[in-house]
Amino acid sequence: QVQLAESGGGLVQAGGSLRVSCAVSGRSISTSAMGWFRQAPGKEREFVAAIIGDNDGTYYSATVKGRFTISKDNARNLVYLEMHSLMPEDKAVYFCAAPSRYNYTGPSAARYAIWGPGTQGTVSS
Repeated sequence: QVQLAESGGGLVQAGGSLRVSCAVSGRSISTSAMGWFRQAPGKEREFVAAIIGDNDGTYYSATVKGRFTISKDNARNLVYLEMHSLMPEDKAVYFCAAPSRYNYTGPSAARYAIWGPGTQGTVSS
């Protein structure tokens, strides 16, 4: 059974940085793509970033590209999302997700079968 657990959310000031982590159990991230999504109050869940399992290629939404970095530690089965130059509109619950198909790195939330409970990231202005 695949389980995901996010950690590392918190409160930062605008312009600051935050790193969230996702501990993955039951699936090796060295062979599976992984994604990060976020959901702000009153908004739909949106794609943030994804990383390929076997070659570490990365994909980002236009909103976060250049400010956020997705990475992973295969040995520890951890996926990270480093967020810089944070803005109040980045405030959201951040979710780690594993796709149904191991090689999917697209933005469709429906293609991700397993989700963590999320971690809150808050940015004060």
